[in-house]
Amino acid sequence: MARALLAGDASVFEPFVDHFRAKIFRYTWLMCGQREDAEEVSQETMLKAFQKFDQLETPEQVRPWIFRIARNECLMKRRKSRFAPETELSLDEFLPAFRHEGETRKLEIADWSALPDQNFLQGELKDELTRAIQQLPDTYRAVVLLRDVEDLSTDATAEILGLTSDVVKTRLHRGRLALRKTLDTYLRLHRSQI
Repeated sequence: MARALLAGDASVFEPFVDHFRAKIFRYTWLMCGQREDAEEVSQETMLKAFQKFDQLETPEQVRPWIFRIARNECLMKRRKSRFAPETELSLDEFLPAFRHEGETRKLEIADWSALPDQNFLQGELKDELTRAIQQLPDTYRAVVLLRDVEDLSTDATAEILGLTSDVVKTRLHRGRLALRKTLDTYLRLHRSQI
């Protein structure tokens, strides 16, 4: 579709937008944290993508290119948003460890296989995962969304975020640990209801 658009074929415009609309909205909603901001950023992303489509040098790289635009739009929106956080949290708060009797211990992760396969619980867990992703610091959230939610490669994620592959891997690992900690806490609290 990217090649066809670059060649001036307007018939692929609508399928192209349909293909990216939901993906960009999901990414921007989880990055921006507010539906109103995400809707605006998604529209701005698609608009900018089409305004600058002639600058796309490699049609095969259209997906990382659009996500890079979405990331930049999201960052600009967060700077101006009334929903932007007033203070930044320390990354140490998200590391899954605790101190006991003067020593640091790693958390034991709950056994998730005991969850019954019920729609209600799956929906509730999905909501909890969404909340957990939104609570991650931006540096981790961006990597987790691009790698685990959008299923982009480490190299594509690094290119979008302007990082090295090693930094992406480190942030992904830390982000996953933070998510695990949050979800582990949730699952332990709700185990009796299951």
